[in-house]
Amino acid sequence: MKAKKEQSKQQCSCAICRDHPWSSAAQEHRAINRLILALDEKNRRRLAGLLAWQWGPGRVSLLSQITGLSRTTIRRGRDEVQHVERPSARGRVRKAGAGRSRVEKNSRGS
Repeated sequence: MKAKKEQSKQQCSCAICRDHPWSSAAQEHRAINRLILALDEKNRRRLAGLLAWQWGPGRVSLLSQITGLSRTTIRRGRDEVQHVERPSARGRVRKAGAGRSRVEKNSRGS
């Protein structure tokens, strides 16, 4: 059985965590990163979007520093949380046809 590839833990780069690494805010940032690390990409985006929506305007950049996710990803997650998703293709993380092509399709006859 193959060993599961371990993801690297995101280190928060905000000023609070740099100046006061043991403060309650820094502990909260570490907890957010531990939770985000355990999620797939869709739920990671939605969790960051939910936090951005709860924390209010101007917090997308802070969440980007905390989580390492891009601001556009966080904004997209915030929009997904605010709007109801149509129930289609349950169980899928990406849309059908998304992602990399199969290796067999990419490789030319050898």
